[in-house]
Amino acid sequence: MLANQKKTLIYLLPYSLYNNNMDYLKNKFDIIVVGAGHAGCEAAIAAARLGCKVLLCTLNVDNIALMPCNPAIGGPAKSTLVREIDALGGVMGEAADATYIQMKMLNSSKGPAVRALRAQSDKKEYMAYMRNIIETTDNIYLKQCCITELLTKDGEVCGAVDEFGIEYSARAIVLTTGTSLEGKIWVGLKSYSAGRLGEKAAIGLSDSLHKLGIQTKKLKTGTPSRVDKRTIDYSKMTIQPGDSELNFYSFKPNRPIRPQYPCYLTRTNEKTHEIIRANLDKSPMYQGLIHGVGPRYCPSIEDKIVRFSENPSHHIFIEPEGLGTYEVYIQGFSSSLPAEVQIQMLRTLPGLENAHVIKPAYAVEYDYVPAVQTTHSLMSKQVKGLFFGGQINGTSGYEEAAAQGLIAGINAVNYLNNAEMLELSRSSSYIGTLIDDLVTKDIEDPYRMLTSRSEYRLLLRQDNADARLTETGHKIGLIDDAQYKVFKDKQDAISRELDRLSETKLPASSEVNEILAKYGEGIERGMKLAELLKRPNIDYKILKEVDKATADLSLPRDVYEQAEILIKYDGYLKRQEFQVEQASKLEKYRIPDDIDYSKIDHISSETKDKLAKIRPKDLAQASRIGGVKPADISVLMVMLERHSVARTNS
Repeated sequence: MLANQKKTLIYLLPYSLYNNNMDYLKNKFDIIVVGAGHAGCEAAIAAARLGCKVLLCTLNVDNIALMPCNPAIGGPAKSTLVREIDALGGVMGEAADATYIQMKMLNSSKGPAVRALRAQSDKKEYMAYMRNIIETTDNIYLKQCCITELLTKDGEVCGAVDEFGIEYSARAIVLTTGTSLEGKIWVGLKSYSAGRLGEKAAIGLSDSLHKLGIQTKKLKTGTPSRVDKRTIDYSKMTIQPGDSELNFYSFKPNRPIRPQYPCYLTRTNEKTHEIIRANLDKSPMYQGLIHGVGPRYCPSIEDKIVRFSENPSHHIFIEPEGLGTYEVYIQGFSSSLPAEVQIQMLRTLPGLENAHVIKPAYAVEYDYVPAVQTTHSLMSKQVKGLFFGGQINGTSGYEEAAAQGLIAGINAVNYLNNAEMLELSRSSSYIGTLIDDLVTKDIEDPYRMLTSRSEYRLLLRQDNADARLTETGHKIGLIDDAQYKVFKDKQDAISRELDRLSETKLPASSEVNEILAKYGEGIERGMKLAELLKRPNIDYKILKEVDKATADLSLPRDVYEQAEILIKYDGYLKRQEFQVEQASKLEKYRIPDDIDYSKIDHISSETKDKLAKIRPKDLAQASRIGGVKPADISVLMVMLERHSVARTNS
């Protein structure tokens, strides 16, 4: 159905799309987005919906929104990013909801700060869905080409050149090159130029960045083998089903209900480990051939065996790549060992003794731009109008990429309009935390968003992303009035329910206590429903058993769950809100852009160098730079106060 709809839309749109703007004939655009992965899609769609003419360049138009690694969206911390993207008006959550083959809430028995939704996706459907959005969105001009050079004038971007020598003009450019920038793939000791298996590398753009004074470094990532599911004995594995009660990413109403399909769990064993240890001399990583730093939180299987030698086995998840393919993804088994060794390793796993490998695992080494060279808007400090989003900033993961792409796309539009940049704070969102970490902490290995990275994670939950960011999305113009009304109606319903729970008193009757006794609870006096709900053993479903008025309410689950969380964690939430208030005091001390750190007394030369490199916008950011001590912040505070007084008196 999607394919038919897509064909119809494509045939209907071209005249209205192109005839209204003939600048494309002269290769004149407002914004050029380089790369059509998860970051590039969000950047292009956001910028186009905000009224800009966008040229979206990709190495292969058939790989738009490709999931080159695991076919899934979400997971711990990442699900919060996806919901924040949706609350701001991005599209990843919508696409994940439309194309899932399994939905599962991880950590469901734990607190709301660490619960995480994960969607197993049909990767081909996901790509088709995203491409359909791109091809049916006014103002996006899709082109298959490799951008090799950036053009600038007076320190600002003014265009780009592709591999064929064709020039395109634009006043803003968003680079979202993923692993393609000078990419090199390794399988064993053999390597070749490529960004992903079967796709060419982006050659030339790094040299252009260097000429503009922008530094690049090397990172490395990898992906496991893909195996034919018809050669797997699932009876030897543990089934991992989806949830019976579904949750979704998008806050839009009427999300699709789709059939769910299971994943499976197997484990490595001593035989697996023996084969890996015996072949480490064939690993390009252990032979020093790969110079890029790999992901700390998603290591290759050989790295796991070496680093965690005390572990007798490791979990390996078997995940379907989609309903229209026999390919399955072997999660947790990424490797750069030779293909023949990979086959030996795989066939030691229970259920994979007869596995047929469709695609080998590989490692890819690529260029990235350390994000300390950008501001919180993700614009380059060296070149105005040049923005970066996704793995080019040193991150890993589709969700991290999409979040950055959305912000970069929005800010490219803001730059063209001379509008205030969207710079989300650490206290407002995981997106703000992600970007602040990247531009402040000089990340040396692929960055992955974790709940532990946020000091405000109880405030920044996946369930309340709409409450935190929908107002911003609506103000920007990416959340329309209809969706904004849905949001306001939900917030009003939550507020009414909080008032009702705080005002309604439950009698200490024998009937009530008989029900509560089933859950190890009881009351000796009449008690407000909110007070009872604060007890650890009591949840909203139990309230429905003891209170007829609650049982009669037909509240949506997302409304009563929010009310329950706000009541149960009220004390903790107030404590974190106080922490935010305290931290905001340092944010009021803005640091002038032209400050000369070398002339500041009483701080070390090392600290001066770090401050000069990162150039923090305020004392709060300065305090998060590695190696900057509280005493240094005190010196800066005194200096800024004196500067403020002197400026006032002058």
